[in-house]
Amino acid sequence: MAFSLIITAGGTSSRYGNTNKLLEKIDSKTVIEYSVTNFLEFDEIKEIIIPSNISVINEIQKLFDNPKIKIIEGGKTRQESVYKALEYVKEEYVIIHDGARPLIKKDMISKVISKTKQYNAVSVMTKTTDTIKEVDEQGKIIRTIDRSKLYNTQTPQAFKTSIIKNAHEKLREKSYTDDSSMLEEFGENVYIVECEATNIKITSKSDLDFAKLYIKQVL
Repeated sequence: MAFSLIITAGGTSSRYGNTNKLLEKIDSKTVIEYSVTNFLEFDEIKEIIIPSNISVINEIQKLFDNPKIKIIEGGKTRQESVYKALEYVKEEYVIIHDGARPLIKKDMISKVISKTKQYNAVSVMTKTTDTIKEVDEQGKIIRTIDRSKLYNTQTPQAFKTSIIKNAHEKLREKSYTDDSSMLEEFGENVYIVECEATNIKITSKSDLDFAKLYIKQVL
């Protein structure tokens, strides 16, 4: 059972600041290099496709000299970038991972690969630990939501390729921020792989500081 891997890199990093967060350094490597190289040792992964924002595509191409890695121009949204990358996918299964999540552990990747073979659709998630409130438009608390069954969605997410391709084809005109939600739209079962809270997505400067602090401990 072979896998393709899509690493999303199509964002503009508008919330991060004046530089693209994927090109920021953690020790001697960029954020996206960590996000990619964590997967390279897995024999099941036969190809890696990176849909990149056009503004940094040349810089990202210079980072990788590996025949398994193909860099393409991404879309205007995350969903469009993933859809464009799916057109290049050749393998039976596909893993989709955020380029801005450099702290994903190799043992977690192994669990994702194993569980995808079993269930065809999985998503890495962390259990919600905060108390969650529903608030109205005026800022008034309406109710406290039972957190016992709540999870925060992360990546990687992985799927049988034919299933996720079909979902992307049918939902091209809509806007989803993660791929598992697209399968939920059609009543498809998606199973969780529970992850540690360190698998953060770098959005702000403080997130990068966290990654620099934990990189040697996590990986």
